[in-house]
Amino acid sequence: MRAGHLGRWAALTGAALLASACSPATGVAGVSAQSTAATTASASPSVTATIPSGDAQSAETPPKGEDPTKIPPPKVSKYTYSFPVQGCKTTYQRKLLVLPKTTIWAAKGCAFVSPVDGVVDEVNTVNRWAFATDAGATREGRYVTIIGDDGVRYLGGHLDTVADGLKPGARVKVGQKLGQVGNSGNAGATAPNLYFAISWKTGPAYWWVRRGMVNPWSYLDAWQSGNKTLSPKEETLKLRGKVGETPPCSVQCASKQAPEPTPTTKKKKKKRTGAKPSQTPIIITDPT
Repeated sequence: MRAGHLGRWAALTGAALLASACSPATGVAGVSAQSTAATTASASPSVTATIPSGDAQSAETPPKGEDPTKIPPPKVSKYTYSFPVQGCKTTYQRKLLVLPKTTIWAAKGCAFVSPVDGVVDEVNTVNRWAFATDAGATREGRYVTIIGDDGVRYLGGHLDTVADGLKPGARVKVGQKLGQVGNSGNAGATAPNLYFAISWKTGPAYWWVRRGMVNPWSYLDAWQSGNKTLSPKEETLKLRGKVGETPPCSVQCASKQAPEPTPTTKKKKKKRTGAKPSQTPIIITDPT
């Protein structure tokens, strides 16, 4: 009997010990035995920050940056070019109208300069254009052509004057003054301008080649904006190889026929004759 009680007590004691081992440790009156320091450490810390007001932000001055570094455009040829009108405000169209050339509008007297180092090819100081005939070879009025060291011919026409002493065969430097902008030739009824054209060297008889074969405005844009080495040489020589050195004229080729003078016949003047004296004698009689 006593042995049975002892067995039940031992069983109850083992069950109690097993239950206490599986449950979390508690303190007095159900309070956790985990330390307060550990609980505090595991909690997220609070952060305190000061946010500046709008006035404070606007009062801040950004740091001053340095000026941008100007990088020159890449050198694309061994030649150096210049925009052909210097010292004046200019405008020009960038599209093909009738001929592959450009009219550069500028004030009368502005300097026309050599666009590249080269040799003077043609110089015309006399304005031979006439409205009655409109001969193609004279439409540019006073003009100068240059054969550049790049092998390209450049024409500046409608000039008011040509630089003193400028002769064919003279050596010129890029930017050297060759004449002054005007409106000679068939530009007499327009504002002053420079007729600017790019082609290749031919004889004077092939004036339609001289007046322009290559569209020039992309090169003018480059020379004016600072890319001084963009060259028309490759495009010009390629076109010459395609059409030949002296292609036939195809646009605005014919001149006007000058009106023939009308013959006039002189009318014979009629002689004025006075009244013939009467042959009948006048008899005066005495009435008395």
